[in-house]
Amino acid sequence: MGLLQEKLARYTAPQRAKAHGIYPYFRVIESDQDTEVIINGKKVLMFGSNAYLGLTNHPRVKEAAIEMTRKYGSGCAGSRFLNGTLDIHVALEERLAAFVGKEEALIYSTGFQTNLGVISCLTGHEDYILWDELDHASIIEGKRLSFSQNFKFRHNDLESLEKKLMRCKPDKVKLIVVDGVYSMEGDVAPLPGIVQLAEKYNASVMVDEAHGIGIFGQQGRGVCDHFGVSDKVDLIMGTFSKSLASIGGFIATNHDTANWLRHNSRPFIFSASPTPAAIGAVNAALDIMENEPERIQHLWDITNFALNEFREMGCEIGHTCSPIIPLFIRDFDKTLLVTRMLLDEGLFVNPVVPPAVPSESTLIRFSLMATFSQPQVEFALDKIQKVFRKLNII
Repeated sequence: MGLLQEKLARYTAPQRAKAHGIYPYFRVIESDQDTEVIINGKKVLMFGSNAYLGLTNHPRVKEAAIEMTRKYGSGCAGSRFLNGTLDIHVALEERLAAFVGKEEALIYSTGFQTNLGVISCLTGHEDYILWDELDHASIIEGKRLSFSQNFKFRHNDLESLEKKLMRCKPDKVKLIVVDGVYSMEGDVAPLPGIVQLAEKYNASVMVDEAHGIGIFGQQGRGVCDHFGVSDKVDLIMGTFSKSLASIGGFIATNHDTANWLRHNSRPFIFSASPTPAAIGAVNAALDIMENEPERIQHLWDITNFALNEFREMGCEIGHTCSPIIPLFIRDFDKTLLVTRMLLDEGLFVNPVVPPAVPSESTLIRFSLMATFSQPQVEFALDKIQKVFRKLNII
């Protein structure tokens, strides 16, 4: 056995979890992604999805994907840079730019690649990237690939951010990158304060709206729109794999920045184009999102109901104010055990453990979709209360 194999063979955490019957990953789903899915032949309520508007199984979304496949085929056989740009790519970019209030947008193959490709190439050796300590992994990987200096500031802490800005040379580029909605904790970035600091220190701001679009703002335009700061945020990122019921991502910004990214962002230049089916699904999801405000309102109705019930139950849910509800367990093994016990009770939830969160902050991520009914949410609350009491969590 070589040295590499010897090193990797020492990694046995998954095997240990499997031996105890609490391994929570790669659970095979045998049905479509809806409020109810089938696992091992059993119906389970899906409270682990990012499809906040519940559109992945919507007939119009599926038909749009099929229609685009019939017209354009299953793929583009190349990158946007060379032979893979279709008219529907360009049209969707124009639509997304207008939707979030920017001059241009670029579509990437995934949301992860969007952050990776944008953050890694915008700033140079003498410039700065300032990032929230709870930013998404794709942001962290993007800043790692950048040659810039980078400063981490405390989560949603404007004082900490300002101290980092004060350490930057005033004549160098400073890019502040934050999540609009934090995907594990469900809380929202204080964008008005961040924008004020950016103006004070001549910095630029990029906001990851992956978990904000479809939930916050007018017609689901996101947290930037919710706070009325879209025009003051330099780059708005979004993904297709949450509310937009597809796969892919985009960055929206001004003409000059888009021109730079189009010719320098490696994941954009060297990745195959998003499939016609993916583009068709996004367009249909945008149509529904813009024309059915009652869908977003229902999501907020059941979200507020669940938030109030969890608080009355005595659960620790942090500072969430979104359909992402963290149920803090603060114990690694117990977090995995809770996940398995809830699955046995008919609930699919996601465990969040290191490296996604610090070891002392392990939690269960309970997320809601607009297609859930009130009785389904009530059923889930009853089961969670039962398991949490059994394990002395509440």
